[in-house]
Amino acid sequence: MAEAAARRWAAALVLLVLLTGTVELIGGGGGSGGRRLLAGLRAGSTAAASGTRRWLRDSSWPATAAAAAAASRGDDGDGDEASSAAMTVPGAVDDPEEVVSQVHMSIRNSTARRKLGYLSCGTGNPIDDCWRCDPDWHKNRQRLADCGIGFGRNAIGGRDGKIYVVTDPSDDDAVNPKKGTLRYAVIRDEPLWIVFKRDMVITLKQELIMNSFKTIDGRGANVHIANGACITIQYVTNVIIHGLHIHDCRPTGNAMVRSSPSHYGWRTMADGDAVSIFGASHIWVDHCSLSNCADGLIDAIMGSTAITVSNNYFTHHNEVMLLGHSDSYVKDKAMQVTIAFNHFGEGLIQRMPRCRHGYFHVVNNDYTHWEMYAIGGSAEPTINSQGNRYLAPTNPFAKEVTKRVETAQTIWKGWNWRSEGDLLLNGAFFTPSGAGASASYSRASSLGAKSSSMVGTITSGAGALSCRGGSAC
Repeated sequence: MAEAAARRWAAALVLLVLLTGTVELIGGGGGSGGRRLLAGLRAGSTAAASGTRRWLRDSSWPATAAAAAAASRGDDGDGDEASSAAMTVPGAVDDPEEVVSQVHMSIRNSTARRKLGYLSCGTGNPIDDCWRCDPDWHKNRQRLADCGIGFGRNAIGGRDGKIYVVTDPSDDDAVNPKKGTLRYAVIRDEPLWIVFKRDMVITLKQELIMNSFKTIDGRGANVHIANGACITIQYVTNVIIHGLHIHDCRPTGNAMVRSSPSHYGWRTMADGDAVSIFGASHIWVDHCSLSNCADGLIDAIMGSTAITVSNNYFTHHNEVMLLGHSDSYVKDKAMQVTIAFNHFGEGLIQRMPRCRHGYFHVVNNDYTHWEMYAIGGSAEPTINSQGNRYLAPTNPFAKEVTKRVETAQTIWKGWNWRSEGDLLLNGAFFTPSGAGASASYSRASSLGAKSSSMVGTITSGAGALSCRGGSAC
């Protein structure tokens, strides 16, 4: 027995040595041999990779990422185990209604202070009123991280790290980025609060792969990420994106891209999203102006959760926001997203958002344009719409705010979709269902969102702000 065990250990050691050599070849020097090996791996994995964006990774690929990729290939194993896993996604809360109540309380408190004259520049928007009235905001930028609300409220980004100043708008090398560039900053292992020395347009050659605990803060400069690749937040946590213009994003890929100081790998083709959130948690996208990209403006898939999308200005786009990987990907049942104080403006068509699984709190947004529908769903999501302003288009066949995508009424009538305090204009109508269609449904309603009549004021600063240090933003 002892001799047999020794032989097994020796075999394992040999295998480990061989694997270590392979890992070094792929992730380390990046020589021609490594590239040939990667090309072979890529050719052999095309079918398995279809429909998802993932690395040909080395052994540092986290187990959660491997599980997500296996699920995307249909390797779910036992269905009950998959359902159980969905409810243990890090960052998801057990009672989403409690978070909804916290959002209501924040809005109510900001509005009360405004009425009492405590905030001369206050709007009743609790995120903005947390920091925008301070003329010295630029001296304490990291305070922003304490102003979040909703499911992404605990995203601290680079709050506890140093400030890094982007001085160079170039993006010449996605594997060995220069110091001073945005790419050099976002791949660091340590927390960083990233700001910009001046106005700039950054055209990314490949996806900007974020590392954990980073804030990209565009306040004080006019910063555009445009006409190339855009932002990918994949298998990381605690990221804040604030104050950027992100537009005209294009598909890129089939290239080597670095994701940390110690790792780079081959990326397959990206879809061309403005912000792609993939298997990530504690994410906050705030005060960005997003438009006209090849795929989505904000997409969150593959087990992402604990997300807040707030104060953004969305324009000129078809499929605005997709939340959920597929109807069969049950890990997204733990997805929880707050969509607050955004302006969905001119030139939008659909998906504001489209939800698959999970819980979505849509509160005090201004919907002034859509061509097909505003809010859609397809796999029994919970939609909690409160205090929004929905202005329907003139098209008599596009008045409905909601759309159940490719689902029979006998099925969706049990989905929990509710509308409370929404302002429905120009013939707009919201079709509730499930508990949301019942007059007895009252969870969280005792702390209702601010009146939809205030939406214009609350969202008046949506999008990237023109802030300069020394005055209130």
